[in-house]
Amino acid sequence: MPSIHHRIATLQDDLNPLRSQQRLALVPTMGNLHAGHLELVKIAKQHADIVVVSIFVNPTQFGIGEDFESYPRTLDADVAKLAGVGADYVFAPSVDEMYPILPPPTKVIAGAIAMQLCGQSRPTHFDGVGIVVSKLFNIVQPNIAIFGQKDYQQLAIIKQLVRDLSYPVEIIGAPIVRASDGLALSSRNQYLTDNERQIAPVLHQVLQDLAEQLAQKLKEHNLTKLALDSLLEHSYQRITDAGFEIDYLAVKTTDLQPIDYTAQTTKGVSKELIILVAAKLGKARLLDNQLVIVK
Repeated sequence: MPSIHHRIATLQDDLNPLRSQQRLALVPTMGNLHAGHLELVKIAKQHADIVVVSIFVNPTQFGIGEDFESYPRTLDADVAKLAGVGADYVFAPSVDEMYPILPPPTKVIAGAIAMQLCGQSRPTHFDGVGIVVSKLFNIVQPNIAIFGQKDYQQLAIIKQLVRDLSYPVEIIGAPIVRASDGLALSSRNQYLTDNERQIAPVLHQVLQDLAEQLAQKLKEHNLTKLALDSLLEHSYQRITDAGFEIDYLAVKTTDLQPIDYTAQTTKGVSKELIILVAAKLGKARLLDNQLVIVK
């Protein structure tokens, strides 16, 4: 079983003697673990000697009216799952342990990259992510940290954080883990009713179809803003017809910049596009993304 710590000081007491000779990996989570989280731990074990998994439902990344109070907290079950994949330490602090003053007076502001996509409907979310990830990096002092690519904007922001604040941490983005019908695994999937769970895979199906259409346009060097708008409108309609309420559906470069329609070459935009979507289905807010690959 992994060693469980609820206090910063005791975790650091255990980890400090290990740093000089062993590589440490951090897998930050909010708990309620599923197969996608466990895959992050497996990847971490490939890159490090010691794996620390944090389990903390972080209040600073929840907005007013969001599901902080109701977010599932399943520590005992999570620890059992982590034992099965060989995690070494679990850090499960209280809110008071992480934030002696709440809200914390110190801010970690993500900047322009956080003002689009999820940031438009959740304007304080990524600043909350920034401070909790900064704290976890300082507490654990890992050599590497593993984050899932399902939260693509978050991953980009964390890479920016590491670059701009000079954290000596290598960030590894882990591929999306999906159910057999294509739905991206998420703790919030459990909010879906049985009927909604049958509908939910439509989101990924639409993204796959859109990616194929965009790839063909790029291959032919004829992607225009008008063509993209038409494809997005059709995809938007398919998603809403299935019963989703769309937050956003967008196509960006992989560094989350606007598309340069003049760079449609094998060395330009054709290798750099990603489709991103966030949509509500019942009580669940689902995220997904799909790279556009030109063959």
